[in-house]
Amino acid sequence: MAAALDSAMVLCAGLGTRMAPANNGLPKPLVALAGKALVDHVLDRLAAAGIARAVVNVHHMADRIEAHLQGRTRPAVEISDERAALLDTGGGVKKALPRLGAGPFLIHNSDSVWIEGVGSNLARLAAAWDDRRMDCLMLLALASASRGYHGPGDFALESDGRIRRRRHEQEIVPFAFTGVSIAHPRLFAESPEGAFSLNLVWSRAIAAGRAYGVRLEGLWMHVGTPEALAEAEQRLKDAASL
Repeated sequence: MAAALDSAMVLCAGLGTRMAPANNGLPKPLVALAGKALVDHVLDRLAAAGIARAVVNVHHMADRIEAHLQGRTRPAVEISDERAALLDTGGGVKKALPRLGAGPFLIHNSDSVWIEGVGSNLARLAAAWDDRRMDCLMLLALASASRGYHGPGDFALESDGRIRRRRHEQEIVPFAFTGVSIAHPRLFAESPEGAFSLNLVWSRAIAAGRAYGVRLEGLWMHVGTPEALAEAEQRLKDAASL
């Protein structure tokens, strides 16, 4: 059963310290990539996928992000204010749950960018959702072919589409998490109050066999550092010239 997604959570509350040398005093979501703020790359992709409403959380330089998003209509933007306390990824989504509806919704990091392969990855992700079996469904990229990601991988995909973490510190697994997933509100049942990482609820879903993954088609780029920003700029320029 495909997910009929009409709302998304865009994570924009982080401090973005690794991007600092290239941010010109801006919060990371407003750093320009190919002439457009990172958050606008995300919001434009959501609009193209038919998502009508995006909840954007803010903490660091919140006023700048709010001002930038003012008047945006596709998708319509609502602000989840975390000025008082940074809630981390899980706590930030949990605070916004009343705005996100009773069904599955998209979660999207503001520094996740990709060049599409065949078709839309967000459409493929939504089509793969099965409400009976899943509490979360992650968009995963082949780590060895991604840009701006350096690590031993985040997840392996089992033959039935379930995900698992690395079994031990030395294991290398094929896939990096792109920062994009579908979640159902039940994923957050009995989660703690205040700040916590999405990793907490993901681990619980993995243990219950209710966490799945879909492979991204195309080139995924994690734009978290000045070096990654420069490479993403060049990759987008090269793709546009084809």
